[in-house]
Amino acid sequence: MEEVTIKDIARLCGVGVSTVSRAINNHPDINPETRDHILNIIKEYNYIPNNSARNLKRTESKTIAILVKAIDNPFFSSMIRVFEKEIKYERFDFFLQHIDNNQDEIEVAIGLAKEKKLMGIVFLGGFSEHSEEALRQLKVPFVVSTVELDNSVEDCLYSFVSVDDKRESRRLADYLIGLGHRRIALLSAQKDDESIGRLRMEGYKSALSQHGIPIDEDLIVYTPKDCEVYSRRSGYVMMQQLMEREKDFTAVIAISDMVAVGACKAVFENGRRVPEDYSIAGFDGLPETFYYEPSITTIKQPLEEIAESSIKNLFYMIRHEEKAPNKKFEGELLKRESTRKIG
Repeated sequence: MEEVTIKDIARLCGVGVSTVSRAINNHPDINPETRDHILNIIKEYNYIPNNSARNLKRTESKTIAILVKAIDNPFFSSMIRVFEKEIKYERFDFFLQHIDNNQDEIEVAIGLAKEKKLMGIVFLGGFSEHSEEALRQLKVPFVVSTVELDNSVEDCLYSFVSVDDKRESRRLADYLIGLGHRRIALLSAQKDDESIGRLRMEGYKSALSQHGIPIDEDLIVYTPKDCEVYSRRSGYVMMQQLMEREKDFTAVIAISDMVAVGACKAVFENGRRVPEDYSIAGFDGLPETFYYEPSITTIKQPLEEIAESSIKNLFYMIRHEEKAPNKKFEGELLKRESTRKIG
């Protein structure tokens, strides 16, 4: 007879996995009749909860994997240090895996989970939209860090921790509009991006619409396929393309700080100035933006707090076999020399 899982118990009881977990852990937020029914089914089917059965299968490895897209992005350096520290504190092993932009992170994760007998996974960086069927194939708890995610699949153990990219992008555009800018360009992710790029574009468009500013698609430039997303090179290439269009604009929002740095380089090479000719703003709050000349206006993400919350969520799901709550942090608008008031 095959071993009964928590998903089987949930199906037999007609409830979600998180409800079964609350019953097992005697959580107060559950109807007493529902709890008694679940516990009776557990007894009838001889189900052994997480801490004694399921975890024993993986105690040999006790390994957490961090899967990173754009691993050379300095944005992730401080976060990886936090992950390593917290994982070692919990006496788990730490495994770092780079994911290329064209790789399917779920496919990679499924393979690693089997090969390394992983206890859990943190996805760091861009995370594409995946079907419910694909998510269900990943049998270990996982957290998507720095990316907002649809969390509607009831019996998969996962959560996300990030800033509200749409809201923060809207705030950045609102700031430029408040400085008098009406022709604001956007250096975006790749055109088919359904992750951070889409959310930040939605925030940009929302701000323009709320201020009655028409959206000019010619002022939106997408990362070319042959460029690394969020890189200096992509910012440089996109800014060159934007200036070649000979469209009137006074400000630029770059999808990341590294893109903003690359964009500034292109402006200077064309004999123009920041912010005298173009105001340029980034997103992330990397230390490099403070020391750049001119210092770059940006939205600062609380990276270490996001990392700490992400790993705590993962260990919660490993131990309690129920979803951890999603969390959105607030960013900080850093007003610097790369943007100026006009009009």
